[in-house]
Amino acid sequence: MTPEEQSLILSLTVVPGRRQSGSPEEVLRHFGTNDGRALGLDLLRSAVERQDGLDVGLALIVCFTFGFTMDHLDLLVRLSSADWHSRHEDVVTALGKLQAPDSVEALYRATQWIPEYLEFDESRALAMKAIRALGRIPGREAEQALEALAR
Repeated sequence: MTPEEQSLILSLTVVPGRRQSGSPEEVLRHFGTNDGRALGLDLLRSAVERQDGLDVGLALIVCFTFGFTMDHLDLLVRLSSADWHSRHEDVVTALGKLQAPDSVEALYRATQWIPEYLEFDESRALAMKAIRALGRIPGREAEQALEALAR
């Protein structure tokens, strides 16, 4: 991603004390599309292929802005245990939005694993977000994972 594209995507975020400086429409216009979900998927796919942690974060901003589809699922599952980026909390939050039974195993693993960059976090925010995501998924497999965690 170019520095201009990075800045444009970052303009979608809200920083305390400042209002959002960019708009979703500007991002779509810049990238020459009217489908923000597809744009987010393309950016995420590219970041994963290149193992670019910065671009994963930027792609996730686009994805959270425009939404996720089941087409994002495989990439998100892969990212949930990849050790080359630092957006695991965002990834498990996105998996929770999808509520896909196919993500149960990845979410359960996220409750058990502490990435090196989160070793300082005694509150285990990643695990808590993964547990919340598991709680949003319908079906027996998610229930069993939650029961295992409760034990």
